[in-house]
Amino acid sequence: MSTLTETTIRVNIPQDAYDVRIAPGGLDSLGQWLASEGAPLIKPGQKVLVVSNPIVFDLYGKRTIDALTQAGYDVCHCILPAGEQHKHMASIAQIHDVAYENRLERSSAMVALGGGVIGDMTGFAASTWLRGIAVVQVPTSLLAMVDASMGGKTGVNHPKGKNLIGAFHQPRLVLIDPQVLETLPVREFRAGVAEVIKYGVIWDLPLFEKLEAAERLDDFNYVSEDLLQYMLEHSCQAKADVVSQDVREGGIRAILNYGHTIGHAVESLTGYSEINHGEAVGIGMVAAGQIAVNMGLWDASATRRQDALVNKARLPTRLPANVSIDDILVAIKSDKKVKEGTVRFVLPKGIGTAFVTSQVTDERAQIALKSLI
Repeated sequence: MSTLTETTIRVNIPQDAYDVRIAPGGLDSLGQWLASEGAPLIKPGQKVLVVSNPIVFDLYGKRTIDALTQAGYDVCHCILPAGEQHKHMASIAQIHDVAYENRLERSSAMVALGGGVIGDMTGFAASTWLRGIAVVQVPTSLLAMVDASMGGKTGVNHPKGKNLIGAFHQPRLVLIDPQVLETLPVREFRAGVAEVIKYGVIWDLPLFEKLEAAERLDDFNYVSEDLLQYMLEHSCQAKADVVSQDVREGGIRAILNYGHTIGHAVESLTGYSEINHGEAVGIGMVAAGQIAVNMGLWDASATRRQDALVNKARLPTRLPANVSIDDILVAIKSDKKVKEGTVRFVLPKGIGTAFVTSQVTDERAQIALKSLI
């Protein structure tokens, strides 16, 4: 018997507050929740465009469309190729084309059914169609559930850098159905665990310790339902806590980029195809931890504990052989977190707390990166 239970986490963003519903089997109730009596999130009878990729749509497209149709929505769909390498403006144009063909109006909505790539692109397309229509996030990967689907960041990659084109556009609802993780490839599950580890390092010591106590983190089939529930609830609550304080990343929200400065560089330098996002974040966290040790900000035992979790999830802890340190140092200067020409790093001060600094010189970054070769 499943021990997964339904939980609702409120993201208290002024004027744009919304719920994150963690609901086993909840995919079949999507339409009912959107059409809830009294104050529907999307008025029944409106047009809804479901955006997905072929893999996810084959698995969950019919259930999603049936759930929406039964609640009275006029549903159409757009299928985009799977993969980070397709996260570009041409894909946004495809979504817009389908929106035009189906005459989506300002009262219409888009539903993102997929992982972080689909969620980011659908959110961006919704933010730019008719100057902004509603979007609903239905994440199907662990990474999207605990991170990408929340907070309103949307966008696509530029050939020279990740997520350089985008907008903030909050969802009306985030629906997390943990049961869909049963079909998630092992490599993608591990990628999501990287983001869970991140929350433990920067915000949530009990979560970090819970992960340390787990026997395995590298395969959905070996993670207990109790641990999965804990990971989802604590990660989503951490994200909700942070983004509610800082909607547009003017302050504390920047700590959510822990591991991402170097991670994004590794992703872009490998063409968004060799290393996935979670793997790159794992590499970036190991590098950031080493920088923090070298600067005397936290002790070597803490970074060993962090790196042990990265290893437990079977995530890479070394730079790809075809990526040079010099190229990384150039790439991070194009990162969207650069301020007044200076690269800003997120570094840990202790397990459960982190801060943003502009004091990481090229030399300090280079020394740390050499330890990852």
